[in-house]
Amino acid sequence: MYFQCGRFRLPFTRPLVMGILNLTPDSFFDGARYPTLEAACMRAQRMVEEGADLIDIGGESTRPGAIPVSAPEEIGRVIPAVRVLRNLGIPLSVDTYKPEVMRAALDAGADLINDVQGFRQPGALDAVRASHCGVCVMHMLGAPQTMQRAPSYQDVVTEVAGFLRERVKTLEASGIARARIAIDPGFGFGKTIEHNLTLLARLPELALPDIPLLAGLSRKSTLGAVTGRAPRERLAASIAAAVCAAQRGARIIRVHDVGPTVDALKIGYEVQKKEHP
Repeated sequence: MYFQCGRFRLPFTRPLVMGILNLTPDSFFDGARYPTLEAACMRAQRMVEEGADLIDIGGESTRPGAIPVSAPEEIGRVIPAVRVLRNLGIPLSVDTYKPEVMRAALDAGADLINDVQGFRQPGALDAVRASHCGVCVMHMLGAPQTMQRAPSYQDVVTEVAGFLRERVKTLEASGIARARIAIDPGFGFGKTIEHNLTLLARLPELALPDIPLLAGLSRKSTLGAVTGRAPRERLAASIAAAVCAAQRGARIIRVHDVGPTVDALKIGYEVQKKEHP
């Protein structure tokens, strides 16, 4: 299995680490931490040095209750970084659901579009169809402004799995090759703590043939609920969640803390090789 990601074809001989680069003032963990292009570029370079396989650039916070920003504002935050960072030697992902931002990002050199709305916005499929970019389809119940107001499922795993299957089918029917598609259950996006833990425990049930599964639990509130720790104190919990996800089949792990996660996943991978030589 490989993931066709713009200029790159990524093999899945081991779990890959996607480093998060938020260029927003209001993200739940690192908002306003990289207020200048220079600071953002330094952060991206550091993640590459720590072993990141991909970098995911975001220009609009999607934390619970976040206020949307306009497409021009998001473009103004993201595109300068994409242009500067496209020669880092690893794929650049842009985290957006707006077709205008998708098109601008691809024109600037992005390799992957990571859409929290699963390419359901009018024009989103058209924005990515003709390119060679990778696409990541995420499940979200509701919208960031309302998604954590008593989310409810009959069976969260069955419903999330059904959504992801339907979106993959739609993308393929629109002409997007299966090798370009990744899926993400959307931990924390319209899910309670119990929903998130259940999804993590039953992650293998979400798997689709030849499609990598992305897991993003880094620093999230579920980890805080379990440990009683604030976002800045959740490194150990984030690493544990990353290892749990990789052990259950996640092929891309999206994190704030690249270096420690890379080290932890290396140990897990080497142990798994001994279990299944």
